[in-house]
Amino acid sequence: MEFQYTRSYIGNVKLVVFDWAGTVVDYGCQAPIRAFVQGFKDMGVAVSMESARGPMGMEKWAHIKAVTELDEVKQAWRNVHKREVTDADIDAMFENFSKLLLDSIAAKSRLLPGVVNSIEALRTEGIKIAGSTGYFTEAADIVAECAAKEGYCPDFTTCASNVPAGRPAPWMIYQAMQELGVYPVEAVVNVGDTPVDMETALNAGVWSVGVAATGNQMGLTEEEIEALDPKEYAMRLAKARESLFKAGAHFVINTMEELPEVIDMINEYLVQGSKP
Repeated sequence: MEFQYTRSYIGNVKLVVFDWAGTVVDYGCQAPIRAFVQGFKDMGVAVSMESARGPMGMEKWAHIKAVTELDEVKQAWRNVHKREVTDADIDAMFENFSKLLLDSIAAKSRLLPGVVNSIEALRTEGIKIAGSTGYFTEAADIVAECAAKEGYCPDFTTCASNVPAGRPAPWMIYQAMQELGVYPVEAVVNVGDTPVDMETALNAGVWSVGVAATGNQMGLTEEEIEALDPKEYAMRLAKARESLFKAGAHFVINTMEELPEVIDMINEYLVQGSKP
């Protein structure tokens, strides 16, 4: 054939899928990280915050397994247990992690600055809102309930328990698209605070937006950030932003307050026939 037919979507963004912890709630993504560190400590193995944060965004059993595969954690486990980690060990740590998380998650599930206003701005443009998370069902339900009390109610929510595989598989994004009747993928934006969130968006073929200041890559509470020297803050923020860009983010914002402007930019790209 001498000609090949191609098609370009030139409409606007129809759906934004948001991660929960570190993106719309839980400043610095504190609830899961503390449960992870304590869970390993309960097994006699010290794990650093940095090591535990690396796979953040994944389904939590897979997250624990990923941490156990780090060289320093493997060696620490051997030193304590005189053997390799087994799936049964991961099962036990996941059960303990689940209890620790459920005990603390509600206290950490406060909405982050700018979330309500940004969501209202998107809804004004007719954009649908979905929530997704690597949490299991019980934890996801608590977060959604807490957020609803503060005025954030997505049109659809899902979690890793509801799909064949959690992030970086694209299934939660596709599930949201199916349930809300949204297509093509060019009309969808995925917003998250971890490299795994960015990888998930790429796997789904949608736009990816990273949130740097309030999320896992900074890993600090609002009070800790306010106490930082301005130069230290700028250095840490630059590092967080770079990590998200390197993971494939099309755009990186510091806080949710900047998201409506980014959506406007994506709409401009779409009018020109650009794809994620």
